[in-house]
Amino acid sequence: MTGGNARDRAAPSETNPRCYRREAGALVVTVRLTPKSSRDAIDGIATLSDGTAIARARVRALPEDGAANAALVALFARTLAVPKSAVTLLSGGKARLKQLRVEGDSLRLAQIVDAWLTLD
Repeated sequence: MTGGNARDRAAPSETNPRCYRREAGALVVTVRLTPKSSRDAIDGIATLSDGTAIARARVRALPEDGAANAALVALFARTLAVPKSAVTLLSGGKARLKQLRVEGDSLRLAQIVDAWLTLD
């Protein structure tokens, strides 16, 4: 992740990994997407072997013609209670690791994402 202040770029702690950074009027979330799943869901937050915190998401859509990315945008919009137009894919169009920008009250959005820590 780039940008943000030093506190936002700090390495996530084991007790509270941050898979996002807050910006003015938005939240940028790092996501690991699993397409071709049996359901659309957010499966919590995990830490990769390099220490990067990610939100784990799965969608039923196939990774063809942007269908999985569109399903991911719809899933985040629904889960975070924002319109689909407020969710933008910043990077990772054809990769499993992606960054999504979600426009809205970054504090409220961060509180929702922080609650994903308890999902398993």
